[in-house]
Amino acid sequence: MSKFQVKKVAVLGAGVMGAQIAAHLVNVRVPVVLFDLAAKEGPKNAIVTRAIDNLKKQKPAPLGDVADAGLIEVANYEDDLAKLGDCDLVIEAIAERMDWKLDLYRKIAPHVAKHAILASNTSGLSITQLSEALPEALKPRFCGIHFFNPPRYMFLVELIDTPTTGPQVLDQLETFVTSTLGKGVVRAHDTPNFIANRIGIAGMLATLKEVEKFGLTPDVVDDLTGKKLGRASSGTFRTADVVGLDTMAHVVKTLQDNLSLETDPFYGSFATPPVLAKLLELGHLGQKAKAGFFKKVGRDILRFDLDQGEYVPAGQKADEVYGRMLKKPAGERLKLLRESEGPQGQFLWAILRDSFHYAAVHLAAIAESARDIDFAMRWGFGMKQGPFELWQEAGWAQVAKWVQEDIDAGKALSTAPLPRWVFEGPVAQAGGVHTPEGSWSASQSRFIAQRQLPVHARQLFPESVLGANARDPREAGTLISDDGDVRVWTLDGDVLIASIHSKMNAISPDVAEALGAAVDLAEAEYQGLVIWSPSEVFSVGADLQAMLPAFVVAGIGAVEGAEAELQNVMLKIRYASVPVISAVRGMALGGGCELAVHSARRVAAMESYIGLVEVGVGLVPGAGGLTYIARRAAENAAASTGTDLLPFLTEGFTAAAMAKVGTGALDSKKLGYLLDGDVIVPHKDELLHVALQQAKAMADAGYRAPLRRSFRVAGRSGAATIKGQLVNMRDGGFISAHDFHIASLIAEVVTGGDVDAGSLVTEEYLMALERKAFCSLILHPKTQERIMGMLSTGKPVRN
Repeated sequence: MSKFQVKKVAVLGAGVMGAQIAAHLVNVRVPVVLFDLAAKEGPKNAIVTRAIDNLKKQKPAPLGDVADAGLIEVANYEDDLAKLGDCDLVIEAIAERMDWKLDLYRKIAPHVAKHAILASNTSGLSITQLSEALPEALKPRFCGIHFFNPPRYMFLVELIDTPTTGPQVLDQLETFVTSTLGKGVVRAHDTPNFIANRIGIAGMLATLKEVEKFGLTPDVVDDLTGKKLGRASSGTFRTADVVGLDTMAHVVKTLQDNLSLETDPFYGSFATPPVLAKLLELGHLGQKAKAGFFKKVGRDILRFDLDQGEYVPAGQKADEVYGRMLKKPAGERLKLLRESEGPQGQFLWAILRDSFHYAAVHLAAIAESARDIDFAMRWGFGMKQGPFELWQEAGWAQVAKWVQEDIDAGKALSTAPLPRWVFEGPVAQAGGVHTPEGSWSASQSRFIAQRQLPVHARQLFPESVLGANARDPREAGTLISDDGDVRVWTLDGDVLIASIHSKMNAISPDVAEALGAAVDLAEAEYQGLVIWSPSEVFSVGADLQAMLPAFVVAGIGAVEGAEAELQNVMLKIRYASVPVISAVRGMALGGGCELAVHSARRVAAMESYIGLVEVGVGLVPGAGGLTYIARRAAENAAASTGTDLLPFLTEGFTAAAMAKVGTGALDSKKLGYLLDGDVIVPHKDELLHVALQQAKAMADAGYRAPLRRSFRVAGRSGAATIKGQLVNMRDGGFISAHDFHIASLIAEVVTGGDVDAGSLVTEEYLMALERKAFCSLILHPKTQERIMGMLSTGKPVRN
């Protein structure tokens, strides 16, 4: 069977979504051509060109590297339709108008390649109805694809077929979207707003109705419905502002136009809320209009008050008692909320009950299984748990009884009873919808296993749902050792894995010692070592909290000894006789960055944020980070025709002195923390698989560690040049006196200290300078202020 390959993609429509989809395609190195209407004046491709220019300015950044904007090929529908013939996938992403989309399909259909897939990026229009404009030969290769905004960062992509979509098309598209684009795929039925927006927007409308019922304000609601509830930190109203109130209104209108009381018993709750209607009337569309449910004026945050018709001071918080309730185990938590007498507790129970009720009633119609709903709400709306997971964890039968009692008492948003499968049969017997055998399909009346395509084999520990009893990476494989903070284990007996599991994967002296022992074991018995964490963080760096007691008891000598040991571990990793691979996901900061750069290779997830951030706590990198900067500058200079080291040193110095963190793997590569030989993996759950394969390939190729050698430094004259620039920044008020002191110490280390320009030094020599600078700062009162401030508040202190 031939493999479906996507060598080139066409995106039709250079609006917000189309342009950002194109941006993400170039992020993952897929050639893309972006189409739009021919401009009426000036260059014909001006509309697309403007859209690409806007990509460079947007926040959060759609492009991993803004220079890659030039990789997007521009086109228009008048002159360039023949280019569609070179594309394996065509994604239509024009405005949500059925008539416009149908007209475009008629225009492009003759030009789409005979093997290509055509997919409509729509948030809720009928995919089957859209397919009716296509010729019979193209219908089997047509489907829906729904990216969530912004496409680079949102993990969820919904795929939707039609009765005429070929059975292999969604498999082919899911393979591409999963491994190449790095997304989590959910297959939705062709119903209005599909899964995530159907459940999510209905939930938001229900929340607004309950807010009105219980008389709560948006700031209190956001405090209740954010992290405390296990949802996105922006809560309800702030999330709506970020998404855009016009976008929200459009999705609401899709529900209003395509549903009725006959097709959705909750239809009575779908009226546009008065506060939303008023904000739309005023043109207050949310964050993009600088005013929505909230508005920032100077440093003050205001909230819109419908009764007064104006903005009033915000900042109210929920009662602390409910924060404590929400920390209780699920069953106890829901019981306390249901029995609460205060409006905030009653509100919380009401919105949770509404979510359970709505999801259960609509499961059969909108999704293949309950797993799809839970994944969609996790990945599309930032929930820690989907509604079925929370329900099951809290006690399936008891929660079902509570929900049905509220329905019978007229407290729910609809009189529709919970489906019979909730109380009878396999679900009731299993105690929920998720089991090791699979998740409940209400349409098929059975538990169905998660779909397994060949691409899914690359996910050694894929995301799973509560109750599925998925393999836990913290317990998987053959355990070699576990000292409490580092688990050393192997999956296949060939490559050793070291997983740090201290708080935020911080590197304490014990962690450093365990990593050094893992290197020794890998050299003796294995082909390589992979350092990987199953969490969202690789490592936030040195454990300052673990270092302070030693400093208090034994003084600066203890700190210097700990730093020396950590530096020795970094050198042991760099010069190991087997390849050491750092599999980086999420944050690799400070010591985490130093751990990565001393590895033989880095395999990084697309959204990896790497940097030396010690300046934020008044320190300099002390585990070889500055040594790495100096060595890389010397290596880059040696490979060039120039003799001056400073141009090669400037970027690394600036990154460390300003605590720059790469805003993703591509930006981290620009900063020099990832190299050309490193591997960037779009899908976070494929990271370990790729890292293990890299270790084996390097071992099979006869890996040899780099030879220890001396390298040139810029010397005292180079340090003087850098310090001269720092003086201007200090005197101009851009940096504080302590910032100047720290940056000067960094300059002295990366230029080699008090030596002549061009002097040859070793890594050990520079690491000694690092230790000296690090320890001098530990003794400085202003650094101690920064450290204590960070430990107590989690925020940097500027002094």
